[in-house]
Amino acid sequence: MNRFDHLEHLDRNLVDELAQVARETVRDYLREQSRKRRRTATLYAASGALALYAGGALALAVGLALAIGLPGWAAALITGALLAVAAHLLRRAAPSGHRRHAPHHVIGGTAPAAPPSGLGLPYPPMPDTPPDAPHHNGS
Repeated sequence: MNRFDHLEHLDRNLVDELAQVARETVRDYLREQSRKRRRTATLYAASGALALYAGGALALAVGLALAIGLPGWAAALITGALLAVAAHLLRRAAPSGHRRHAPHHVIGGTAPAAPPSGLGLPYPPMPDTPPDAPHHNGS
């Protein structure tokens, strides 16, 4: 019997205890972080809701101001058109998730002889003669 065999159960208990402490520490940290993020998200949501109501009140004020000199339907139509133009301009100002494709032709007339890395041809060379018709194994 080895003289350290009686310490083996102490090592297992120590590892289990350390793992438990690590789990609790991580759990507490994540709980605190989620609490902070939840509060931030709530404040952003409340801010967005109030901004929506403020925009509605502003649109109403514009419509009522236009209704002084125009019929109500015309004032509402103009206000709606102004809101639609503003929404369109904001949408165009937002960055899009996709990029336009590169043109399918080479600007300047010809393709480069070699890629910028200098590692050879950018694409395989074309054969001098057209390839033969495909061969099929007929049965």
